[in-house]
Order: sequence, then C-alpha cells, then structure tokens
Amino acid sequence: MENELEKGVANEATPESPEQSTSRVKKRKSKRKHRVLLALLGIVILIVSALISLRIYAQIAGAPPLTVPKATVFLNAEGEQIGDHYTSERRYWVKLDNISPHIVDATIAVEDQNFYAHHGFNIKRIGAAVIENVKSGGKAQGASTLTQQYARNLYLSHEKTWTRKINEALYAYRLEVFYSKDEILEGYLNTVYYGHGMYGVEAASRFYFGKSANDLTLSEAAMLSGIPKGPTYYSPVADFERATNRQHLILQLMEEEGYITAEENQTAAAQPVALKNNEWKVANSQAPYFLDTAWVEASAILEELGLNIDTGGWEIATTLNKVHQNAAEKAVIDQMPKNALQVGFVSMDHKTGYITALVGGRSYADSKFNRVTQAKRQPGSTMKPLLYASALQHGYSPLTFVDVSQTTIKYDGKEYTPRNINGKYGDEISMAQAVAISDNVYAVKTLDDIGYKAFQRTLDDFKLGIEISHVPSSALGTTNLTLQKLTAAYATVANNGQAVTPTTIMKITDEHGNVLYEASQDKEARQVIPKKDAYLLTHMMTGMFNKDYHTYLYATGASLANKLTRPYAGKSGTTDADQWMIGYSPSITAGVWNGFDEGVLDVTNDGAATKEVWAQFMESVHRGTDPKPFPAPSSVTAVDVEISSGKLANKHCTGATATVYVTVGEEPTKGCAAIDKYIEPKEQDGNSWWDWLNIFD
Repeated sequence: MENELEKGVANEATPESPEQSTSRVKKRKSKRKHRVLLALLGIVILIVSALISLRIYAQIAGAPPLTVPKATVFLNAEGEQIGDHYTSERRYWVKLDNISPHIVDATIAVEDQNFYAHHGFNIKRIGAAVIENVKSGGKAQGASTLTQQYARNLYLSHEKTWTRKINEALYAYRLEVFYSKDEILEGYLNTVYYGHGMYGVEAASRFYFGKSANDLTLSEAAMLSGIPKGPTYYSPVADFERATNRQHLILQLMEEEGYITAEENQTAAAQPVALKNNEWKVANSQAPYFLDTAWVEASAILEELGLNIDTGGWEIATTLNKVHQNAAEKAVIDQMPKNALQVGFVSMDHKTGYITALVGGRSYADSKFNRVTQAKRQPGSTMKPLLYASALQHGYSPLTFVDVSQTTIKYDGKEYTPRNINGKYGDEISMAQAVAISDNVYAVKTLDDIGYKAFQRTLDDFKLGIEISHVPSSALGTTNLTLQKLTAAYATVANNGQAVTPTTIMKITDEHGNVLYEASQDKEARQVIPKKDAYLLTHMMTGMFNKDYHTYLYATGASLANKLTRPYAGKSGTTDADQWMIGYSPSITAGVWNGFDEGVLDVTNDGAATKEVWAQFMESVHRGTDPKPFPAPSSVTAVDVEISSGKLANKHCTGATATVYVTVGEEPTKGCAAIDKYIEPKEQDGNSWWDWLNIFD
C-alpha cells in the first residue's frame, strides 16, 4: 500500500513535458473542431432536410390556384366602356405586357428591390424583422416580399400573426416553384389594393388618372405605386400633398436603383398630376337600366354554355348606341313633367333586334325597377295594330268599312258598350281611318267578327307570352304586358313581318380573349305575318300623323305633324293609368310608356309627354340623314281615295282624300259621283245611257 502511495505521489510530482502538453491541447482542439463540424454538419443536414421537406411539401401541395374575382366590363356598340359589374372587388385583369414599365419599376423599387433574386422570401429581411419585433414586443410585421404580398392577397387575411407569416412564406415558396417571376409580378399588380374599391393596377389607373395602366407616365406611376403601403393614407384623392411626398420618395428610390436618371427624376417630380376620379364616376354610370338588362341576358347566355357570369373577367360587347342613349335620356329630361310620372323607353334596330337605347325610369338611384322589361301594364290602343294584323289575314283590307255608331256587344249573357275617348261616334269608316283616329267600336267589332282564337293565334305568333280574356275589351288592350315585348312586336311589323328578337348582347369574350358568344344575323328569320300585310299595317299607321283623317275623332298624332321631318308609322294608346306611344321609321323602332308606379291615377293631364318624348327622340337620331319612305312590296298598290267613302278620288269628291295601299287586285273601281242618283235621259237629246258614264272620272 505504501509503495503504491509513494508511486502516486511520485507520479503527481513528475512534471508534464512540453510534448505532452502540446499533444493534450491538440487533442482538445481536435475534439472541439470535431464537435463544431458535427454541429455544422447537423445544421447543414437540418437545413437541407428542411429545404428538401419544403420542396417535397411544395410538390405534394402542387401549384396554388391564381383565381381571383375580376370585374366584368361592358362596352357599347362603338367599343367604349360604359360600365362594369363586380362581386366584391373591382378588378380588370391585364397582362404584364400591357402595364407601363414605369409602374413595374416603381413597384419593385419601393416594395422589393431583390424581387428577381430571392425565392419567395428574403431571409435577411425576415431576420431583421424578427429581431425588431422581439425588441419592440410587437406582432409579426414587415419583411414581406412581393411574392409574399401576392400570396397574402390570394389566400390569407391581413392579420398580423406569426401563423399568418409562416403560411405566407409557405405559399410564397410554392408560388416561386410553380410560376415565373413575371407571372408573379403580373399577379401582384392585378391583385394589390389601391384604395377606393380599386383592386389591381388597371382599375386604379382608370379611377385615378382616367387611362389604362399601359399609358401611365413616370410621374403617375410613381404616385400610384406609393398607394398600396397605405391605401387610405397615401391616396391622392384623400391627401394629395402626402401622396406627392411619397411619390418623390419613390422617384428617388428608382434613381438609386438605376431605373431612371437624375434628370428623369427631376422632370417627373415637377410634372403636374391631374386626377380624373370624378370623370371615372360619370363614365361608369352610363345607362344603368340597360346594363342591368344586359347583365341578365349575358348571364343566361353563359349559363347555356355551362359558365357562371359571377366568376367575372368577361368583356361584354353590347348593342347600346351612345347617340341613341343620349337622345333618349335628353328627351326624357326635356319632355317629362315635374311630378311623380314615371317613364319607360326602349329603341331597337328592327333589322337586327339590337336594343340601341333603354331608359327604365327617371332615376336609377331612386328606383332600380326597370319599367321597360319588368313593368307589365295595359297597352290600350297600341294593341290594335296586332288585332288588325289578324284581321288582314281573315279577309279584311285597309278599305274594309264597318259601322262604328254606338254599339252594345252581347257575350256570355253580358253586355259591353265600347266608348271613344270623347264620347262621339261615327257612321261607317274604313280600317285605315280606324287606325288613324283610334276608333274603339271598330276594334271591338273586328274582334267579335274574327274571333278570340284568331286574335290569340296572332299574338302567339308575335311571341308576346300573353293570353287574352274572352271579353270584348280585349280588343282595346286590357291584357298586361311589358313595353319591351310590345315594341318588339312593332319592330317585327317594321321588319316586313319577320320576327325580331330584342337583344342587348353582341359578343362575349373571356379574360383570355376567347370569343364565347357572338350574335348571329345569318339565321333564317321567321315570318310572323305576310310581308304584304306588314306593309299595309305600316302605311295605315302613318295615318295617325295625317290631319286629313279628322272627323268625329282627331288623328291621334296630328299634334306632332309639324315637328316631324320624315315618314313615321306609329300608334298611341291610353288607359286610365297608362300612356303609350310606339312607332318606327324605316330603320329604328321606339316605344315610350308613361304612368305611375302605384295606384290607378289619371295620366291624361300628362298625356302629351309620351308622344313628345317619342317624337324628340326620333327626330334627334335621324337628324342629318335624308328622309326615306317605307319601301312597298310589289304585292300592294297605292290608290287615292275619298276617306269617308273609300271611293277613288276625283274632282267630284267632296270629302278629304288620302293615299291608301291595298293588295293588288283589291283596288276600288268606283269613283266619287257628280250626282247622287241616276236621271233618265231625254230621247231628243240624242244621248244614250252610255253617255252618262261621263259623270264618273
């Protein structure tokens, strides 16, 4: 034991040699290096594993969808935007090539200078933001790249939490894996919020500057790119001075990043910026009733194609003619009385069915109810031309005379006595005169003669979608229908009897420029009534403007005669609660309705407004063009007749005369006589009874 202790003491006392000390230090360093290398290797393996896992996650998760709601744009017939429709975000998607390079450069300079270098997120910026947030004790904020912001715009909320930031980074990485930088940049510029309900650079550019994003100047681009940092705070509409200060900051950043020169910076900073947001509001509020109608029609068209209009992004070319729409709106303003009387107006090209103008009420802001397409009212005497269209197919002609003295019609054990508007009645009159003066007895007797089934078949042929009651008053327009349907029926007559289907849509294009629908004019038109009868009706309806038809009733449009510069055909109608006027030229058909929305109120005091609106519109849209007659088919011929008798006009006629068209072969053969009865000639005169034929011209 002692020997061992002695040995131990001896060993302890034995000094360590330099070689031994150096060796021990080297071993310690070697172990330390080994541990560091192992730690570094572990970190590398961990990072590589994380990156591989991230890549695997991205591949498994796949490409994130880039679908966002887009506004649907409406164009008029001239190709100009007249409005839009959007669900929650007003956005017009545009390709990167159609965005000004100034806005691209300005956005990168202020939001993400290393955009083309990183892979979705910037590690240094994230690290700095984390340290800053830890120091301040705040929530996760800052450090977002354009890709991360795009991811947030697409998939996430804007709450400031670490969970959202992590998800934002994951989405950003997936975007970078599956999409190119230009695709991401295009997406960002089309989704970022610029304030005032404008999402994306195109909507913002139109709102603030009244131009496409492709046309932005450097000065405008710098101001616009500063807004997303604080859409309410930096909006030039809200605070122009603050927006200008940020614009100058961005121009300086663009100079530092080499996007612009110092001279360009100075020039852009000094250039005045003109805001056009007020003009934008006006431009996007045109023809609101028409746009509602077009939206409904386009929805139905896309639904038939298996598509949903609510996805947005559609470009819808409509039939709206801006000259016609302006003329219609002005006529309403000029001619409507200053009371609660409402109005509906629609015009259409009867060769195509294109609706060229539509006014559904006096104020869209006060009421969105469309009185052209939604209001069903009694058309009164404007229904009579369709009754006479049926009569022409059942043996009647414009010179068919009917006794129009006061009459009582018996039906189903009841009695009905039609009354004229002034309580006066005539003797025998022709259909031509009955149309001109709108005699009610003639209409009721005609319906009683041809029958309800015949009239209903004609209405079905016009596709009015109504069923008349089997009562005599049905001849006087007591069945409710819309102004659009009845105007389309008149347009059918104007179109030589060929069916006219009113439409507001010319073409629908998707966001990629693919034409999905285009109105066709090549389809074979359906003949509703014979061409001959269509012309006979047209010419009879020109009589409403002819004062020569005045008798116990006035020609219903005679008050307009001095205001009209060309041939028109038309018919007015009056009920206790409604005033109608529908008519056409050789190229355009227009219909006007006036009445009150609620209650049966007397509209006769304001009856002139309906015809005046129609006349002002028709004269306005034809101004500067040569008057054209209605072309007559070869199956009809013109005859000059005495209105009261229907006999051929000659120098012996004592009554007013007019030109009336009849079917070839149905011309009257007798003229007006110089005497009322035959007198036996005296033999000594040497005249035979043949000589008395000279009394006829």
